[in-house]
Amino acid sequence: MARIIPALLLALTLALSAAQETPEPVYGGQAVVAITAEPPGWDPTVSTSQEIARVMYHNVYEGLVRIDSEGQIVPALAESWEVSEDGLSLSFTLREGVLFHDGSEFGADDVVAKFERAMDPDSGHTHPEYYEAIDEVTADGNRVVFRLSRPSSALLYNLARPDSIIYPAGTSESQRSNPIGTGPFRFVEWVPGSEVRLERFDDYYIDGVPYLDAVTFRIIGDPNARFAALQAGDIDMIGVALSPESALLAEADPNLKVTQGANTTEITMALNNTREPLNDPLVRQAITHAIDKEAIVEGANFGFGTVIGTHATPVEPYWIEVEPYPYDPERARDLLEQAGFEEGELTLSFELPEPYNIERTAGQVIAQQLTEAGIDVEVSIVEWGTWLERIFLGGDYDMTIIGHSEPRDINVYGNPDYYYHYDNPEVRELLEQAELATSQEEAMEHYREIARIIAEDAVNVWTFNPAYLVAAQRDLYGYWENQPTVAIDMTEAFVAR
Repeated sequence: MARIIPALLLALTLALSAAQETPEPVYGGQAVVAITAEPPGWDPTVSTSQEIARVMYHNVYEGLVRIDSEGQIVPALAESWEVSEDGLSLSFTLREGVLFHDGSEFGADDVVAKFERAMDPDSGHTHPEYYEAIDEVTADGNRVVFRLSRPSSALLYNLARPDSIIYPAGTSESQRSNPIGTGPFRFVEWVPGSEVRLERFDDYYIDGVPYLDAVTFRIIGDPNARFAALQAGDIDMIGVALSPESALLAEADPNLKVTQGANTTEITMALNNTREPLNDPLVRQAITHAIDKEAIVEGANFGFGTVIGTHATPVEPYWIEVEPYPYDPERARDLLEQAGFEEGELTLSFELPEPYNIERTAGQVIAQQLTEAGIDVEVSIVEWGTWLERIFLGGDYDMTIIGHSEPRDINVYGNPDYYYHYDNPEVRELLEQAELATSQEEAMEHYREIARIIAEDAVNVWTFNPAYLVAAQRDLYGYWENQPTVAIDMTEAFVAR
């Protein structure tokens, strides 16, 4: 039985180890945090890789607004905002006296330049659909006004995403290798294949933070090596992809502590909806019936997770419990026969991303289950760069598996070019209705309907929402124990030695 994280519990993190009282923050020192893969550059506006945001967002770069540790939208570079009664304008009052890491002053011109680039379809900016409702961005002193072509229920949330960071106007070409933001830490050094080092920004506009003098994100792909480094004291924290085996070992180590929090990750077995025979709904339904998700949570993640039946997690406002195709291998065989396949006649490739241990382990469990249901599976391990280029960007695959950690991302099912290649006009219409909704609850109901439709269409197999596990040295405090965004925010972290 999977360990269930009750819905909407961002504020109620469960501690696996004995609760510790948090001491008063201490200034100075540094923390070394392990990450799993090399970020492909440092600018989250040119690549959707979550590895960039894990290091850079909230630490180096900021936007007008941001997501706090409990998943709420709060001020960042804007100190306040107003929405007009007709929903056709969004006005921000900018903070004054904010400096970029190069010493230049943040201002309205930087905001205008950023969003003019974001709206330019030829700029290469990530997710231009986030900004489709914006007609014009204008500045008047320290106020910036977004004039919209239509109301947009999602715009403010999109402005809190890593894609909406702001850096000095005219520096977009250099940000990939020389990031300059306004965050509590400034970028100092990148050693390819090894680590990136950030240092305290003494002119940060929020008094009192950060506490640490420096943070180093060390790239350690092997999960056993990550944990060995933690036990040896070479690193202070594993803040992403902590294996459940390591969590249990850390729990038993008196020098370490473990927390289990909530996050927005769906471990998704993606199916190429346009490639034969996966373009046949009967085949996709058969695959879904053949997979025992509870067994995956137990077998691949020691029970640390919640079974899900669609692209939503219990911490998202449009979460629904749905499972139209429960585990039923006999029904899977019947559906395959209806699709024209006798047992053993269907062979599919299944490519597992190299650096992600949970996905690889879950994929191996799934492959065994599919084989038992009469589907031959050719499993291979794919290097991360190849996965990004050929599978994610090129859509060249049968089946793969990955954790989709970005919050509120059900909109990807309205994009036929996304690597699932799912094309449903009804979903696109519902997304448009959600965008035009006059209340958040109305928008969320449209998203719930989309969640039901994609589950019934068996677009993918959504297996489980893993718990957000963090292992750290006992003297490290102040890091986020939930993960409402992909960032590993070290703003309030400190070491009490």
